[in-house]
Amino acid sequence: MDNAAIVAAAWEAFASRDADRIAACFAPEAEWIAPPGNATAVALDYPYHMRGAEEIARFIATEFGRLFVADVVIDFRTMAAAGDLVTVEERMRATLVNGRSYDLPYCFVFVVAGGRITQVREYMDTRSGWRQMFGDEPGRKLVD
Repeated sequence: MDNAAIVAAAWEAFASRDADRIAACFAPEAEWIAPPGNATAVALDYPYHMRGAEEIARFIATEFGRLFVADVVIDFRTMAAAGDLVTVEERMRATLVNGRSYDLPYCFVFVVAGGRITQVREYMDTRSGWRQMFGDEPGRKLVD
């Protein structure tokens, strides 16, 4: 399976919300790095830099759904692979736990080695994400 197919299969696993299936997509020592202080990490009181397949899988399988509670739609725009890198551009829309609407473009850079994801670097418009999640209020944990 080529690296683009590995990443496409990982997105299918993410959608399943099955932690074991998700963890199997990642190398045991994998890491997921998002911008520090991003709204999702603040709202969930969760690290922006996740380490290990189990922690990443727990976030996707459990924590994600506690914040993005309904109407989650992910529209893929592009996927491009070169060597061990796979870049995915997408738009995510959802209803947040506080009732606000969320609509944000993302870019992910996946590093794949040995048939598994070893690193994900996540990029988004942090200012827009913050305003959509918190408005003009200070950021705070939104879920217990």
